[in-house]
Amino acid sequence: MKVEIWSDIACPWCYIGSVRFEKALAQFPHRDQVEVIWRSYELDPHAPRQATYTVTEMLARKYGVSIEETEAMVARTARTGAQEGLKLRFDRVQPVRTFDAHRLLHLAAKHGVQGELSERLHKAHFTDGENVADHETLIRLGTEAGLDAGEVRQMLASDAHAGDVRADIQRGMAFGCQGVPYFVFDERYAVSGAQMPDVFLGALHRAWADLHPAVQMLGGESGAACDGTECAIGG
Repeated sequence: MKVEIWSDIACPWCYIGSVRFEKALAQFPHRDQVEVIWRSYELDPHAPRQATYTVTEMLARKYGVSIEETEAMVARTARTGAQEGLKLRFDRVQPVRTFDAHRLLHLAAKHGVQGELSERLHKAHFTDGENVADHETLIRLGTEAGLDAGEVRQMLASDAHAGDVRADIQRGMAFGCQGVPYFVFDERYAVSGAQMPDVFLGALHRAWADLHPAVQMLGGESGAACDGTECAIGG
């Protein structure tokens, strides 16, 4: 079974949602047969490569509210993150473009470490206050997730996987993705937002049941039959 997750490194609810989804997946009896694919999404394609404003200033402009209101907003989000074991340091966050980080995630997918890199990028952005648009930073984070530094450097110096990032965004739109996080289960069911683990667990069970429908017994009461211990001969 396949679960596609549209996410952006710059989205705190994507970070929170990923933790909640992992908690649900840990409870799912068929988790070893679930393929998780991280899909690209850009919340702000026009963000700079070097931060020129704080996250509260950015949110204040975006939503047309005061700095005080945005500070209260991020404080609430930080408290929710803490309940999931995350340390969200919005005072450290550098609002930068995440396009190259998404390209790197596609490279990581080729080497089977996409999930590890996604978690590392979120932590770098929200906890460590690193610039996830800076190529040297991305090279280091990529190697920490298990990638070869030379391959990462070569990829970032080119336009490799740029088309894959754009294709992810278009694919998400086809599935109704208008914000992130957005989870699509086997191309049949979608869950929007950082829902609680029980919601994700229910979606996993529903998608799995569709793939492996239970046999429906017909004919009312059981008729005469043979099994491993008895045989109703002449029944």
